Amino acid sequence: MFTFKKLSLFFLLILTLVLVSACSSTPSSQPAEEKPASNETGKENGTDTEVDEEAGVVNIGYSGPLSGPAAFYGKNTLSGLEMAVEEINANGGFEVSGKKYNLNLVTLDDKYLPNETGANAKRLVQENKTPIIFVPHSGGIFASQVFNIQEKFIIGAYTSEPKVTEQGNALTVRIPPKYSSYIEPFSKYQMERFGKKIAFLPTATQYGKDWASVLEPGWKDLGGEVVYKGSIDFSKDTDFFTIVTNALKEKPDVLFVGGPSEPTALVIKQARELGFKGGFLIMDQAKLDEIEAVLGGTELIEGSVGVLPLVYSKYEGNEKFIEDYSKAHGKNPGSEAGYHYLAAYMFVEAMKAAGSVDDPIAIRAKLEESLANIPADKKIYEIEEIEENGGLVTPLRIAVVEDGKIIDKSLGQ
Repeated sequence: MFTFKKLSLFFLLILTLVLVSACSSTPSSQPAEEKPASNETGKENGTDTEVDEEAGVVNIGYSGPLSGPAAFYGKNTLSGLEMAVEEINANGGFEVSGKKYNLNLVTLDDKYLPNETGANAKRLVQENKTPIIFVPHSGGIFASQVFNIQEKFIIGAYTSEPKVTEQGNALTVRIPPKYSSYIEPFSKYQMERFGKKIAFLPTATQYGKDWASVLEPGWKDLGGEVVYKGSIDFSKDTDFFTIVTNALKEKPDVLFVGGPSEPTALVIKQARELGFKGGFLIMDQAKLDEIEAVLGGTELIEGSVGVLPLVYSKYEGNEKFIEDYSKAHGKNPGSEAGYHYLAAYMFVEAMKAAGSVDDPIAIRAKLEESLANIPADKKIYEIEEIEENGGLVTPLRIAVVEDGKIIDKSLGQ
């Protein structure tokens, strides 16, 4: 029979179990504490310097392709920023108007899609108050330029597309040199070595279309002929047999290719497998040393012309960076990493000169002045000036592949 005494014992047991359960909840059930993206120690760079926890924090943003076919490219650009941020913080941060600051790098993946870049940029500036957002592709830059003046942030534009600084956007800074400078020397080299008929097979992105729109008249002005005009959507296409076959039917002497280095290398490989013996005019997004690594050597890219890899352009200002980067990442740095590393230091110096970490107009106004203050071993590239429209001017660096070697063919060499 179920007595009152037994009932009391039953309820007492239930109450005890509830109390034990409440007292034994584990930490994993608590919400995780968010951590700054790159506000850590400098151990990766060979130091044990701790970040000053009492310093202010300046968020800088990055929106680029960290997944998908362009992920290799996106991670290369991001690696230079990360390295600079870690170094700056590990060395005590920087001082602006008597106050110490550390950098915090907030990164978002845009999958190389301009609409995603625009959404990311709005999120970065509204949630993280980023005075600077780095974007490493022209489509995303154009999408961000629609509102960056109103939202008050500088676009650190990693693209050689001249149009991004020709639009009169006062808060856009184009970091690498404009690709229009490459058209004539690239074209002359290929015409002299292989002939005047060219087929177009660049990336189908806006950047690839813009490159093609400038190369076509430039090639024709030198007496050349465009025998095939195609493009490849690397976000969708993985087998290039059909389009390369169609291009080769027109018997070109030269193929114009480019986009992220990895898929560009596969297009080159496909062309060689189909019997193409001519040269490759490679747009500047793809890098000869990275293509070489993908293909396991230079045999397939014999006769190519492209931008000079950073590791082939060592000098006193960038030797330490190349050495430190190679040690940290197990590979040579590309220009994407080098330019972003340099740009991070440039913007920090501009903040110092402006006396502000959150006024993008004041920071932009001091960029020219900041050039002289960048530490000597952080000048990965020589910057001759910053144009009024925001374009950095650096010496033109060109490379060709001859007799199995990547050779510096820069103007004046």
